[in-house]
Amino acid sequence: MAKTKLKVMKFKVIVEKDEDGYYVADVPELQGCHTQAKDKKELMKRVKEVIELCLEDTNPVIRRVDIKEVEVPLQKSKLLFA
Repeated sequence: MAKTKLKVMKFKVIVEKDEDGYYVADVPELQGCHTQAKDKKELMKRVKEVIELCLEDTNPVIRRVDIKEVEVPLQKSKLLFA
């Protein structure tokens, strides 16, 4: 008996650390699809779960998102990295 191979989709995930120390993830391709956790390992587990939930919606809308990096010159700027 042949095994059927499941289709796999890849989603872009934006991860930030908030002021309370939590990691927050947003899946911009799926409206309203975001989660948070205290550490990155737990966050990625939750991201997979929330994506599955968003895809179970009756009519999920997958938006096309392209994330680019842009270089700009800095002139004596005082940047603060959190």
